[in-house]
Amino acid sequence: MEELTAGQQKELHHNLLALRDELNLLLIESAPSSQTVDLDQPIGRLSRMDALQQQAMAKANRVGHQQRLVLVEAALIALKLERYGECRRCEEPIGYPRLQVRPESPFCLECQKQSEKIK
Repeated sequence: MEELTAGQQKELHHNLLALRDELNLLLIESAPSSQTVDLDQPIGRLSRMDALQQQAMAKANRVGHQQRLVLVEAALIALKLERYGECRRCEEPIGYPRLQVRPESPFCLECQKQSEKIK
């Protein structure tokens, strides 16, 4: 893999900033739907079960957004340290096509595959 050009780094930096803003907005917007369901509400059992299920899904989505936001912040720090685009495991370049899709990716595709096999 080739290292990122200055133009590619600039584009990916912009993408990371936009993704950070999007994730922060999603976290703000999803806060009310992940609040505790009031079990004393005068609603039917099925409606209550549906509300609990919706709350659980909203919480899971929030956790996913928070985890991705941590990766975005780490990628922005790596940019400042001039280590962005370098796999954290093998230290080889991650590759521009992969970073276009997931600009917060900490691993090259090969190390990501190995990591998923272990789990």
